[in-house]
Amino acid sequence: MVEYAVITDTSCLILLDNIQALHILQSVYNHILTTPEVAAEFKKSLPEWIQVMPVKNSQLITTYSLQVDLGEASAIALAQEVPDALLIVDDFKGRRLASQLNIKFTGTLGVLITAKQQRKIPSLRPYFELIKSTNFRIDPLLLERILKDLES
Repeated sequence: MVEYAVITDTSCLILLDNIQALHILQSVYNHILTTPEVAAEFKKSLPEWIQVMPVKNSQLITTYSLQVDLGEASAIALAQEVPDALLIVDDFKGRRLASQLNIKFTGTLGVLITAKQQRKIPSLRPYFELIKSTNFRIDPLLLERILKDLES
């Protein structure tokens, strides 16, 4: 398991929950944080292994929410407050802002790839097939390229 803090935004939680794979997040990362804003957007009870932590500097949320949605803004702000955090963010605007702020980030696909690399899951294909059945916007060609690179 990875020992640094991982901060997730809402899309990762929703997508993994929709494909019954939320447990993978816990199997890959040891310390998972999110914000009250993300927890509210998720609209379900979070597992007890996800710690909800409010952002201390709420002005950061206000500033970032001019560029991204509230959940992402809060997750990005928290990633600035937690040393050496890894942010899980899928939205392009959120990833761009995280990059501008020099925040390490990955996406939900990155979580699944890490799980495969750590042998927490035997194959990506069943998860990618489930993702295709959701409303998660991802290029099917990207999914096939990842499968070709990692499962051939």
